[in-house]
Amino acid sequence: MNQVGGLIFLIALFLFSTFLNWYVFQAYKTILSGMDSERTKHVLNLLYWLIFGGVSIWVVYTFQQIFKAGEISYAHQHVLNVFLTIVVTQLVCTVFLFGEDIFRNIQAGFSLLMNGKSATSFPSRLKWLSMLALAISMVPLTSFVYGITKGKYNFTVHKEVIYFDDLPEAFDGFTITQLSDIHAGSFKDMKAVKKGVDLAIAQQSDLFVFTGDLVNHEASEIDPMIDIFNKIKAPFGQFSIIGNHDYGDYVSWESKDAKAENFKKFINQHSKLGYNLLIDEHVTIEKDGQHIILVGVQNWGKGFQSKGDLQKALEGVDPQDFKILLSHDPSHWDYEVKVEPRKIHLTLSGHTHGMQFGIETPIIKWSPVQYRYPNWAGLTDHEGRFLYVNRGFGFHAFSGRVGIWPEITVIELRKKR
Repeated sequence: MNQVGGLIFLIALFLFSTFLNWYVFQAYKTILSGMDSERTKHVLNLLYWLIFGGVSIWVVYTFQQIFKAGEISYAHQHVLNVFLTIVVTQLVCTVFLFGEDIFRNIQAGFSLLMNGKSATSFPSRLKWLSMLALAISMVPLTSFVYGITKGKYNFTVHKEVIYFDDLPEAFDGFTITQLSDIHAGSFKDMKAVKKGVDLAIAQQSDLFVFTGDLVNHEASEIDPMIDIFNKIKAPFGQFSIIGNHDYGDYVSWESKDAKAENFKKFINQHSKLGYNLLIDEHVTIEKDGQHIILVGVQNWGKGFQSKGDLQKALEGVDPQDFKILLSHDPSHWDYEVKVEPRKIHLTLSGHTHGMQFGIETPIIKWSPVQYRYPNWAGLTDHEGRFLYVNRGFGFHAFSGRVGIWPEITVIELRKKR
């Protein structure tokens, strides 16, 4: 982001934060209105603005530091945690207050029409509604506190059985465990990481795949976890691809050579992990005299780097072969994979994290990320071509998860009868 763009963003951020602070203050002030001591009210009002105004300034300063450094540090993550928690909490409160304001304006307008301007007084805020708004806003507050402290380690297994007409008989019942978006630089609790890895190992799948974003920025981030993740073994091998963060594009380097050296180390890390890194290429998985093709491409993302070369990866592949593609960004499936003349039966992606925030119930499935990615979590199908989007193992920027838990995916391939 250039200097002008950064300045505009910081000003907009401060104004937005100040507006939310002011709007919620209306409820806070209404509740305090019943106090007898004016002095106490003034002190509490001042305390409110010192706390929330101070947070707004702190957040703006932190974003300025992020722009300057070119990366989000561990310390920055804590500030973003506080900011997101407060913003979502205030937005919930604001919805109630805004609804009341609409009703108050209608009342005032009706009174003006019926009684004339001199007889009109703008209705006061309802104290009970302000108390209700603040009480309900405690729900997102406690949810975010849980998500920051516990939710990001709430590893959850998602299982899908997918049926295909042309799956080779030998692969009927074949299982694949998928991890994605480890973002190693965000983890500090190695016991929690081991808990998630042990859960992946316990699935005892035939094949293991990792679909990109091993690190946030630097290859060294995975060093403390190599001896944890390399315990994952599968009878038919462990395979991986490159995600958008893995290139080191989101951090400032002292030179092009330093960036190149980091990427070279990143490639070597996959060998230490016991993963066969697929870079625009394919391998044949054989079982009982039959085979399927596993294809892996570099990152290809709409709005991100599109380095992946699907045509190169498919060179020499029989169009009739059963094919599974590892591609980090699900937009690749939307724009290229699902219309590829050589049918790719199943694509496994990640990248979205489900934005680490949302609601997933049997009735409601929602996350803000859906306004950017139509396929942001779980399974989708287009004329017999399937896409599965993993919700991610780790986290980035916001070091928490609210409603969208870290995922271990288990795919079972079945042949239609």
